[in-house]
Amino acid sequence: MIKEYDVIVVGAGNGGLVAAATTQKEGYKTLLLEKHNLPGGCATSFVRGRFEFEPSLHELSNVGTEKNPMEVYKILAGLGVNIDWQYEESIFRAICKGENGYDVTLPSNRKGFVDAMEKAAPGSRESIENMLDLMDGLSAAMDEVNAHDKINPVTLLRKFPDFVRCAGHSVDDVLNALNMPEKAQQIIGTYWSYLGVPTDELNAMHFLSMLDGYVSAKPAMPLKRAHQISVSLANVFTDNGGTLLYNTPVTKFLYDAGGACYGVVAGGVEYHAKKIISNIIPNAVYNMSKGNVPAFENKLANARSFGISVCTIYLGLDCTAEELGVKDYTVFVYDDPNTRKQKDGLYIVNCLNTVIPDCTPKGTSTLFFTMPIFGEDLPIDLTPDQYKKFKNELAAKYIQDYERLMGISIMPHIEEISVATPVTFARYLGTPDGTIYGYYCADWDNVIMRTMNSDKEHTIENLYFCGGHAERGDGFSSAYMSGDTTARKVIKDLKEGK
Repeated sequence: MIKEYDVIVVGAGNGGLVAAATTQKEGYKTLLLEKHNLPGGCATSFVRGRFEFEPSLHELSNVGTEKNPMEVYKILAGLGVNIDWQYEESIFRAICKGENGYDVTLPSNRKGFVDAMEKAAPGSRESIENMLDLMDGLSAAMDEVNAHDKINPVTLLRKFPDFVRCAGHSVDDVLNALNMPEKAQQIIGTYWSYLGVPTDELNAMHFLSMLDGYVSAKPAMPLKRAHQISVSLANVFTDNGGTLLYNTPVTKFLYDAGGACYGVVAGGVEYHAKKIISNIIPNAVYNMSKGNVPAFENKLANARSFGISVCTIYLGLDCTAEELGVKDYTVFVYDDPNTRKQKDGLYIVNCLNTVIPDCTPKGTSTLFFTMPIFGEDLPIDLTPDQYKKFKNELAAKYIQDYERLMGISIMPHIEEISVATPVTFARYLGTPDGTIYGYYCADWDNVIMRTMNSDKEHTIENLYFCGGHAERGDGFSSAYMSGDTTARKVIKDLKEGK
């Protein structure tokens, strides 16, 4: 029997959850289909022994507080999702090894941030303050862009000239224009790996809007991990009458004779709707569309490069963070201050206990190592035994390096260990090369170009996309915003009878 809905959302990841909750709450009969048995995609948790691990979230930007809410806070609160937010007092500690290295901790408030940067890179204060002032204006410009389906470039130029000046340039271009000293630029650029693009090609608007979300509002973590957000969104959706089907992977997208998408097949059942929102990457959708995709969209998908993935090491330790000598929540470690040269030596270490002390059993703690890697960099001829050896050697390499660097002993305290690679993420997320960041968001395919050309991106009638592969690029905050923006567009089109 064919089942009819107003909206079908494919995939209960961050963007899909927000999109489904938004359309359902607005009164549109919505079906949410998820291939796993839990909501959230990357925003979930898993258990090993007596430890519950956060698989991917380092911290959220653009959250804010009840008194000073930023975009993510507004979206979730507007849906009725109440999260127990915890906040970090620094945005990161950056350790660059080597002769020209440094060890810098940046506080998560404007004055502390400026003072720390001036101390680390004397003579940078004025350029840092100018950058922060610029970020304030860029944030206002992005709010204007997001408030309209289309916006006249002349209007942008008149109201936000700095936005237009920055929009087509890289981070390096803009920081150079601000006469920021090289060392200060290198420290500021530490966050490049959160977007997966080195600063010489990373769009300045994309990067500075993320940085603003951390400096203007402290990095935020949900008390009960990302899974708290996912479950809360799923509950909002079902409490408002939405239908959520787990263990129900979509295997086919359906099109009429005119090329319009009108439904999907999942579990052998046809589901029809006026609008379809996909939280899964377009490449996967097109593979399930059986020749119904316009040539332009196939060419666009094939022209895009896949974004970065990661290898991760999850450690459950039989001692506390204090006993271990760990005081920082986020530490970036790399061998070279040039972001273009960091990929092979960069890793990030998080200790959630420094923000949420009781997130593990009493007398224990966790560490979470992240190493950016492109899926294509992973050896393709690994046998199962070689794959196990690869993971073990990877874990030993980075754990031992961190032990030497920090003067601490981790190995004897490991009670639980789990290692994930792009293979893991490809299997779990179903993304090509195990990418966690959708498409590589740089050069001609940067966030500004995507946003300004969003009406030309996808031309299949009734089919919409949200998530990390959409206009904003990836990251938890971007995905939540993408789900909200897409849902609002769908609602508008439904009301107008489009």
